[in-house]
Amino acid sequence: MKNTRKSGTFLSVQGTSLLKIIAALSLFMILVFSISGLLTSLKPQYRIMSSSVNQAAMNVNGELLYQLMGWENHHFLKAEHNWATAPKLTSLVFKLSSNINLDDPRSLLGRELPGFFQFDGKILVAGEGTNYTNMPIESSPPIDIMKAEREAALQNLEGLDKPSGDNPSPTPGQTTGDRKVVYVYFTHNRESYLPYLKGVTNPDLAYHSQINVTKIGDQLQTSLEDRGIGTFIDKTDVQGNLNKKGLKYPKSYQESGLLVQEAMTSNRDLQYFIDIHRDALRKDKTTVDINGKSYARLDFIIGGKNPNHEKNAKFATELHELLEKKYKGLSRGVMVKNYANSNSIYNQNLSENAILIEFGGVDNTFEELNRSADALADVFSEYYWQAEKVNQDVDQSTDKQ
Repeated sequence: MKNTRKSGTFLSVQGTSLLKIIAALSLFMILVFSISGLLTSLKPQYRIMSSSVNQAAMNVNGELLYQLMGWENHHFLKAEHNWATAPKLTSLVFKLSSNINLDDPRSLLGRELPGFFQFDGKILVAGEGTNYTNMPIESSPPIDIMKAEREAALQNLEGLDKPSGDNPSPTPGQTTGDRKVVYVYFTHNRESYLPYLKGVTNPDLAYHSQINVTKIGDQLQTSLEDRGIGTFIDKTDVQGNLNKKGLKYPKSYQESGLLVQEAMTSNRDLQYFIDIHRDALRKDKTTVDINGKSYARLDFIIGGKNPNHEKNAKFATELHELLEKKYKGLSRGVMVKNYANSNSIYNQNLSENAILIEFGGVDNTFEELNRSADALADVFSEYYWQAEKVNQDVDQSTDKQ
């Protein structure tokens, strides 16, 4: 009799546990279907978008992943590293759930202030006077300007085609010979400058199909080749291609990316890729006086959505540092842009030696721009030949082994 009662009790307990499991599974299924139904019934503007998920995932960086693994396996936390403290779980959950970073008020203000997304970037290296209030601004042209349905008359063109004579042509100690190793192109090829557009004062209208940033390429090519560095300038009318294909302005990088890929395929000697743009900031932010001469300041822009952007940033930072030594104040610094709804790759995924440079702003003149092109060529040649020497030393060391 005792054994029978014990057995009955045992079965009773097991039956209760089974009912709890079934109830829990039922509640779980109801919860899943309820949440799914709620999400699908929301209006499109209130639904969770893939971009939101992507933005949240981007906050899970290598350091955070390492810490999460360390919470499960404490041997990871015994390894030497330079991380001061582990991320707080409460701050992490709040950041992922709201997309608001308490350490960066811009994450909140950017949602409330129209146009504030323009400042949604990171200053990796700040040049003289550069801060988050005067970061580079890129404005989109009106549709009729973009399609060149109307263009301003030109002015101040006297002597525009003459090369700059400020820096005498150096005698190259080395040369790439017939090899073209630098590729310069212009994604926003119609970005222009107000001093040459008659009657135009609005920065948003500083666009022209003839007088634009492509002219900077001429001076840069001349100056680089004077220093023995073979350079190819691609003046393809990217904007014209967009018009022919019926594509909108945001597709500019997609179109220019085709040019870069074609160039890389047809010329294996190309090593460096420079996309030249023009900032929309005004002259007080984009001009500097160096030894009594006026220069258009340079901004190095890195696309934060490019998974290899650290290598591009390293290249840009080294150029910035060289400019700081020889042309103090010319570089405004190195900025990483990572707009939620923008390209923010800038074709830099195609090469670790790809950068975007903003040459001056809407008020600068080609006299100032050409001086800056010469200065860039000067420091770039120093960087290039030093890199070539290092590569040669490595190759010789490998051969000896």
